[in-house]
Formats: sequence, structure tokens, C-alpha cells
Amino acid sequence: MIESIDTSLIDWSRAQFAMTAMYHWIFVPLTLGLAVVMGIMETLYYKTGNEFWKRTAQFWMKLFGINFAIGVATGLILEFEFGTNWSNYSWFVGDIFGAPLAIEGILAFFMEATFIAVMFFGWEKVSKRFHLASTWLTGLGATISAWWILVANAWMQHPVGMEFNPETSRNEMVDFWAVATSPVAVNKFFHTVLSGWVLGGVFVVGVGCWYLLKKRNREFALASIKIGAIFGLVASLLSAWTGDGSGYQIAQTQPMKLAAVEGLYEGGNNVGLVAIGALNPEKKTYNDGKEPFLFRIEIPSFLSFLAERDANAYVPGITNIIEGGYQLKDGSTALSAQEKIDRGKTAIGALKAFKAAKKAGNEKEAEVAHSVLKENMPYFGYGYIKDVNELVPNVPLNFYAFRVMVILGGYFILFFIVVLFLAYKKDLSKMRWIHWIAILTIPLGYIAGQAGWVVAECGRQPWAIRDLLPTTVAISKLDVSSVQITFFIFLLLFTVMLIAGIGIMLRAIKKGPEGLNK
Repeated sequence: MIESIDTSLIDWSRAQFAMTAMYHWIFVPLTLGLAVVMGIMETLYYKTGNEFWKRTAQFWMKLFGINFAIGVATGLILEFEFGTNWSNYSWFVGDIFGAPLAIEGILAFFMEATFIAVMFFGWEKVSKRFHLASTWLTGLGATISAWWILVANAWMQHPVGMEFNPETSRNEMVDFWAVATSPVAVNKFFHTVLSGWVLGGVFVVGVGCWYLLKKRNREFALASIKIGAIFGLVASLLSAWTGDGSGYQIAQTQPMKLAAVEGLYEGGNNVGLVAIGALNPEKKTYNDGKEPFLFRIEIPSFLSFLAERDANAYVPGITNIIEGGYQLKDGSTALSAQEKIDRGKTAIGALKAFKAAKKAGNEKEAEVAHSVLKENMPYFGYGYIKDVNELVPNVPLNFYAFRVMVILGGYFILFFIVVLFLAYKKDLSKMRWIHWIAILTIPLGYIAGQAGWVVAECGRQPWAIRDLLPTTVAISKLDVSSVQITFFIFLLLFTVMLIAGIGIMLRAIKKGPEGLNK
């Protein structure tokens, strides 16, 4: 394991991975959302035989295809970075982390590659039923792809189904289904996919309103807006429900992330949820004596209820988690951060002693060292922590990103309700104000998704794998200059791809659906 490394290498490696992930996530959610939209449109064509629905489905398929192609390109680079920039991580847990990614590549990519060709080029070559099945299976393939990637990510947040092998100094999978179906993975999958569906609904409504604003393709626009708004509203409500489940899972498995998201330093019983608040920028550490907030308005006892389903429940804050001493739900007393660090160092020392004993052929000493290692292995990663303050994520970043996500989630529900009311009860085509609101809402869908991932990934810092491997020892030993150079190369490449993708999509939108009224 790497024990000391240039901090600038860590920062640049993290920045490169974050930049790649954020660009990739520009394309993934719209792919997931449009996959369902185009499936609905073609299902209506299959049921009615109306050529209008066929042309409508083909239009949204075209935008899906453009987005899908660029998303695949950025996703491949993201996966390669695990080997190039995070090789120590890949070596330490590659047997576990690699499994869902391998399944994703073999199953989902092959499924998508098979049926996407039929979807685009098989309109007059296969039956309507087979083509409809191909469309839905293309979308299902994209969703299955998301499932396995999110399983891998969820395992980083909550590692299960594995044991550490001191012979190889690697973690090895012992229960595949525990990894694949952990509650964290299941909830993360539904919440993430539903957020993509919300963006799909926002995008379809926004594009439809653009046509109304330009006074063209009115029938196509209104039909798309109604379907997009219904789909988006359902997805938004379900996303709020899974978001609540996500908060509960975080409280159970990552209490430090929850405390950072809430700016909660001193926990307790009947803890309120901050509805509106501004953090004190002068507060830098958990024990600096500064007040955490300039002002805040709380919903009484609501954080306790969300975290434990009990308004009277105890929720630890950052200071409590660092200092320990509070009672856990199993009746034991929480260790302090320093105690965890000490036990982590004991685990690392025991691993070295085990290897030395094995090399010397002393099986008795090896057995004793292995027993000590096994007892302290849950805190292994803490042994690489130099300062307890490293265990506190960036509180302002998580606090504000979470609120951006939640506020926009509430806005989308209201937005879809208003659009549906106007579409069914009023003449939506004549209301320019809602057209502009719908168009301007499209980028908000992307911002909400990015904010969610900021919370998910920045909230678990300093861990690459919670409690097992901090980012400081997960990276590859590279020259900082090589990471800096590739960072800017990728930044330029992804920006060009983004601009090209937006340009192609805008041209397709400007051209409009083929064969329908102008």
C-alpha cells in the first residue's frame, strides 16, 4: 500500500476523475429518460397504427442516438481511469469492483448493440412487434448498464459481501448477491434512474414548448408535452420517495455524510432539518469554537424522523462522530476517530507481521497476527489517516449541493403539474411565458443531477471505499505533470464532444420530426 504521496497528485487525480464523471453524467440521464419516452411513443404507434406516433417516436429516437453515442465514449474513458489513475484501488478491490463492471460490459453493451441497430434501421425490415420489442430492449439495456455501474458505486459507499485475504493483501468477494442486491445499491439505482427520467420529461416538455414558441409542429409539440409531463411528474414523485429512502440509507451507513449534508456538528435527540440556512464561512474545523450557521430555520425533529423513522431518535453530528462516546443502536459505544485510527494502525501492523511470519515459516505467529488483523480490519483504512479533520467532508459543498437538488426536485413536481393543467385545461400553445419557463428548465434538470452526484461522491470523502481505503492511498504513483496534461487533454476533448453533441441535437430539433406538419 502507498503510505505517503504528493498531495498535488491526489488533488489532480481526483479533479480528473470528477471532471470525467461530470461530463459523462451530462449524457447518461437523458439517455435513460428518452429511452422510456421513445418506447411510449412507439407503443402508441403499435396500438393505434397511426403514422403520427411513428414519426414522433423516430424524432425522439434520433435525439436518443446522438446522446447515447457520446455517453458511451465518455463512459469508456471513465472506466479506464480506474486502471490508470487509481491502480492501487483496482488492485486492492479489483476482484469485487471489477465483477459488476464486467457484467455491465458483457450483458448490457451487447444487449444495447444488438437491439439499437434493429431500432434505428429495422423499421421496414422487421415486424412492428419485433421492432417495438427492440426499442424497449434498447432502453432496458441502457438501464441494466446503469444498474451494474451503480452496484459498483454503492459498494464503494457501503462495502459488503467480501473478506480480506492477508495472503494476497486483497479484498475478495464471498457473496455476489450481497454486493448486487444491497439495500444501498437498490435504492441508489432507483433514485438515479428516476432522476434521469425526470430530466427526460423536462427535456421533452422544453423541446415541445420551443416548437410552440416558434409556432410550428403544434400537434407534435402538444402530444409530446403531454406525454413528457405525465412521465416527468410520475418520475418526480417517485424520485422524491426514493430520495427519502436514500437519506435513510445514508443515516444507517454513512452518518458523517448525513452530518455534513445538514451542517450538523452537535447532534442529539429530536434533531431538526435545516429548511433554510446559511453556513458560517469562518468555521473551518469541527472544534474551532465557531458557530456553524449565520442563520437557519429548521423543521423541528424532522431530521431524526428521516434518519431513523423516529422523531425522538438520536442523530450524531460531526463532533459526536469524531469524539465518539455515544450509544449505537446495537448497544455498544461509538469509538472516537482517534481510536479508529489507532485500531487501523494496529490492523496495518498486524498485516505486516502476518506477512513476515509467513515468510519466515512461523505459522503460530502468523495465526496470532491474522487474529489481530481480523479483529481490527473494519478500521483498516483509518490507519492511513494522519489527522481526524481529514474525516470531515467539505461541509459547505455538501450542504448547498443537497439543497439545490431538493429545491429543484420540488420545483419539477410543481412545474409538471402546471404544464399538465395548462395543456389539458387551457390553450398551452398561446402561453409564451410557460414556453420560456419550460425551455429554461432544461438546464435545471442537469444541475439537479450533478448536485446529487456531488453529494454522493464528495460526501463520502476522504474514502475511496468507506472505512477501508482513503483516496490518499488509492491512487496510482504517477508524475503529477502526466495527470495535469491528461486532465487538460480530456477537458478539451470532452468540451469539444459536448459542443458537437449539443450542435447536432440542436440541428435535429431545428429540422423537426420528418413527415409531420410544419
